[in-house]
Amino acid sequence: MITIQDIANKAGVSATTVSNVVNGKANRVSAATLKKINAIIEESGYVPNMSARMLVSNSSRVVAIINHIENDSADGFLSDPFLSGFMSAAEATLRSQGYYIMFRAVKNEGELDAFLRGWAVDGLFVTGVFDGDGIADALRGSGKPVVLIDSYVKDLRGLVNIGLEDERGAYIATKYLIDHGHKQIAFAGAPIKSGGVVDKRFDGYKKALAESGLELSASRVFEREFATSVTIALGRELAMRSDITAVFATADILAAGIITGLSEGGKSVPRDVSVVGFDDIFYSRLTNPKLTTIHQNLQRKGQVAADIMVDLLCGASRDIPSDNIVLPIRLVERESVTKLRAES
Repeated sequence: MITIQDIANKAGVSATTVSNVVNGKANRVSAATLKKINAIIEESGYVPNMSARMLVSNSSRVVAIINHIENDSADGFLSDPFLSGFMSAAEATLRSQGYYIMFRAVKNEGELDAFLRGWAVDGLFVTGVFDGDGIADALRGSGKPVVLIDSYVKDLRGLVNIGLEDERGAYIATKYLIDHGHKQIAFAGAPIKSGGVVDKRFDGYKKALAESGLELSASRVFEREFATSVTIALGRELAMRSDITAVFATADILAAGIITGLSEGGKSVPRDVSVVGFDDIFYSRLTNPKLTTIHQNLQRKGQVAADIMVDLLCGASRDIPSDNIVLPIRLVERESVTKLRAES
C-alpha cells in the first residue's frame, strides 16, 4: 500500500509537504509542486487513512449540517430544494479546503447531544434554531464552531448566523401585489413560530397591508407543512375561494404546489389568482406560468457560511465581520402576477 512517504520520495519533496496537500493546506505549497503531487496521488490511487489522520491531528475533517425539525416531513428534509441548494454550495467550498460533509436531522437537544457524543465532527451548520428550544444552549456547550442558518436567536454568544432580509422580502412581495391592484391577498407559509423565518415574513406581509390601509383577515392566512400533497391540496382549497385574488407564499416550493392545486381546482394563474413566491429556486422557472418571486442567492449563502466555518476551524474568528450576517434579496418579475383593473 502506497504511503505519504512513497509519494514524497517520488515527487522529491518532504512528507510534510505531501501531508499539507492531502489535508487541504494547499496554500502552503507552490502551484507547480501541488500539480506534481496531485498527479502522483491520482496515478498511484492513494487513499488517505481517515482513522489515522484523525488520531494524529485530533480532527475528523468532517463538518455536519444539522436540520432541526419538529416533525418528520412526508417528503424528507433532503427533498427541500432550498436546503439542498444551500448544502451543495457549502459542500463545494468545504471540499476545496479538504473537509467532508455529514447530514443529520434532529428533533430536540437530546438527539443533538447523542449525535455529538457519537460522532467526532469538527464543526456544525444548523438550521431551524429558535429562542427557548434548548438547541442554541446545547450548541454553545458543544465546544465546536457553529454557524446557524436563517436563525433569529437573540443571544448569539459564541455562535454565528447567516440570515436574510426576510421581513423586507415579504414586504416587497406583498407591496408588489398591492401595486398591481390586489386587495384580497392570502398569506401561505409553514406553521408560524415566534421568532422564526416565517414569522418575520408574516411581519412583512402585515406591514405592507397596514401601509396600504388593507385589513388583515385571519381567514386569508394559511399555515401548512411543505409536503407536496399538502401544498397541492392548499391550492385546490384556494381555488374554491371567491374572496382571494392573490397569494404570497413564503417559499417557492409551496407556491409551486399552490399553482398546481389552483389549476386542478379550475383556476388559472395569473388570470384568476396571482402568486408570488420566495427564494427563487429552480422550481420558480419550471412552474406554468413561471413564478414571480423574491430572489436570494443560495450559492452565495452556502459559500459565505462555508468560508466562515473554515475561518472558525482555523481559529481566525477575528476575521469574521459580524456574528449576524444578513444577505440581501430582490424581486424577480416573471409571469405569475396580473394587474387588476381599477374599480370604476
